[in-house]
Formats: sequence, C-alpha cells, structure tokens
Amino acid sequence: MAYSTISSAGADPPPGGPARPVTVLDFARRKKAGEPIVMITGYDALFASLVDAAGVDAILVGDSVVSVLCGEKTTLSATVDQMIYHGRLVCRGAERALVIVDMPFMSYQVSPEQAVRNGGRILKETGAGAVKLEGGADFAPAVEALTRAGIPVMGHLGFTPQSVHALGGHRVQGRAKGALEKLIRDARALESAGAFSVVLELMPERIAEKVTHVLSIPTIGIGAGSHCSGQVLVLHDMLGMNESFEPRFLKRYAELGAEVRSAVSRYAEEVRTGAYPGPEHVHKS
Repeated sequence: MAYSTISSAGADPPPGGPARPVTVLDFARRKKAGEPIVMITGYDALFASLVDAAGVDAILVGDSVVSVLCGEKTTLSATVDQMIYHGRLVCRGAERALVIVDMPFMSYQVSPEQAVRNGGRILKETGAGAVKLEGGADFAPAVEALTRAGIPVMGHLGFTPQSVHALGGHRVQGRAKGALEKLIRDARALESAGAFSVVLELMPERIAEKVTHVLSIPTIGIGAGSHCSGQVLVLHDMLGMNESFEPRFLKRYAELGAEVRSAVSRYAEEVRTGAYPGPEHVHKS
C-alpha cells in the first residue's frame, strides 16, 4: 500500500514503496515543522485499514468505544480487556498510522505500579505504539512510571470523559478564574513526566492556543479550536453515523447513517418482492 502523496511525519517513502510507520518521535518533528497532525478515533480492523489508507497519522482506540458501539452513556464501564481487544483489531488494520490505546477508568488511577502493569499489557497484547490517559499533574507520576518502562504516553486535559460526573456533565472547560494557569501547570507536568503529546478537549480556542504555545510537545484538539498542533475526531461522528451527536465542534464529512438506512431499506424491499437474489446472484449447476 503506497502513500506517495502523503508527506509523512518523517522522511519521504522510497519511490513506489510504502511510507514508513509513524512513531511518537514524528509527533515532535511535526510540531517543530508546523505540520498539523491528523488523528482519528476508531475501533476495528476494517475501518482502521480504510483510514490508514486515507493517510491519517494516528488512530486512537478510544474508551469511547463503549458509548459509540455499545450504547453506554459514559466511558466509565470500559475495561482493560475491552481496550486490548479493540486495540488488537485496529493494529491488524493499520500499516502506517501510529495506534494509541486509551487506558480506561481505574486502570491507572490507583498507583503508578498499576498504570505500568496495565499499560504494559495493552502494548504487549495489542501491538500498539502508545497509550493515552486522562488527567493532569496528579497523574504525572503514572506518566513518568510508564515512560520509564518504555511505554509512550499521550496525555488528555480539559474535558476528561472519565471525570464526567465530577465535572458536572459534558461542559466546556477552561472558563473559570484561574483555569488557564491550572491547565498550563497540568500540561507542563505531563510534558516533564515524559508525555509525547496532549489531547485538549472542549475548551475555548484562546485557552488551547496558550497551552499549545507553552509546550514543546504537540497538542491534539477536539473542540479546542484551530491553534492546536493537530486534530482528532471520532470516525463514526465525522461520517454521520452517530446522528444524535451534534456538538458545535463536529463537522460531518459524510452522512452514512442515512446511506445505511437507505441501502438496508432497498435490500429489504427487494427480498420481500423477490427481486433479490436475481439471476446474476445465483450459482448454476
């Protein structure tokens, strides 16, 4: 599979050859070069192969899988075993993109030792290149322990879905007095602990811009404006498959929900009328 039109995070691929896989070191190079990072959230091999061929830089296997695919109202029920399962699927489909797997609720909060144990399982059993965890300075010891063990870590600040109850629901963060200063302290703590990048979710654009400016590592925005080092969207959301989800930051690049309903409706009608299967779909003796 060639990516001759993609200028990858690193060196250009050899003529006619595949682009080399994206690594965590490429994230830093991208920010230094001012090249935006493209990340998408996905959960299976088929979609991973499609977005990988489309040239995304990274695929996040989000704990949002329990909301998007399983119908849960929050991400809190996700387990390490679930994340390993979906992480393994995505790694089977991705050839070039860096695969990053979420560490689910209560898989790293207890202690740095717990974080290393679970983070190690995730990398070992999926083939992914990194993990992501939520929270700021309080979790810097976990980030440091993970990176010391050779496990690359992406941080996550702003609206952190695993803290949805403590935050009072899905609310824009960073508007309160002193919020910018705390975000900067948290971001710097994650960077000092060894995080290679930080997701900034649901915050005013000017806040995200300032956090991005003070860090040497890249920021990946979702609902955080245009000044982050890159952007991430959930694949099912941007394809219009999750039709009830309509946040301000979301841009739908397709309306596959309507396409799926239309296709299945036509199939059902043809089965009921005898139009399918037709002569061209039948094996002859």
